[in-house]
Amino acid sequence: MIVDRPRSSRTLDYHLLLPDPGGQVGAGILVEEFTRQDDFCATGLHSTSWRPDGGWWSSATLSRGLRTDPAVLARVVPTGRPEAADAYRRLGGGELPPEDVLRTYFRDHQPIAATAPLRLGPSQPPDGFSERRLYRLLFAKDLRAEQVAALRSRWRTTGGGTAGSVADGRRESGGARFTWDLRRVGRSLAWALDVTVLLGTDGVEEVPATLADLTNLLRQHGLVTVTTERFA
Repeated sequence: MIVDRPRSSRTLDYHLLLPDPGGQVGAGILVEEFTRQDDFCATGLHSTSWRPDGGWWSSATLSRGLRTDPAVLARVVPTGRPEAADAYRRLGGGELPPEDVLRTYFRDHQPIAATAPLRLGPSQPPDGFSERRLYRLLFAKDLRAEQVAALRSRWRTTGGGTAGSVADGRRESGGARFTWDLRRVGRSLAWALDVTVLLGTDGVEEVPATLADLTNLLRQHGLVTVTTERFA
């Protein structure tokens, strides 16, 4: 069941900001956090950025731009907190503030429209399961051939995904079964991970954790999270 009250994903996403080729914009870091419904669908995005010459500032425009402007996207590298902390220290910022402090720098929230799940077709679960869900996790940037190969190895891809899939995987956890496949979408550099979830009498608490794991894995392979939608 969808809950209208958005809640924090409780996971901050870190990015390195590379200087632009003309030297007009210097290096820095970007910290983001999605707000999500209880079923993990995205409802908004908080962000804050830091550069040595300007300190901390919050800009929804920057977060939108890095997902829609190839020039901005080329200067953004998804990373983890240790790497962001190292860059912050190296650029003269000192020790990166703890996450509860970083959240106080979120001042320009970007809403993401959230609607009820679209019913694209029959969603009756198979025997033994009580509910079937379909999620789409959207990402920006491109994947190199070796990154796709690494994902295929990590997921033990069988080639059983839908048409256009370059990698697929599956997991069973806590009474829930997850299957997914990754493909290019749209005319620009964008990727979609479609995740089918079959729930038993329990296991609903596994959904946010598993979707977060998949999202973080794709970030580790260089993709920038755009949103999470639910189709069924």
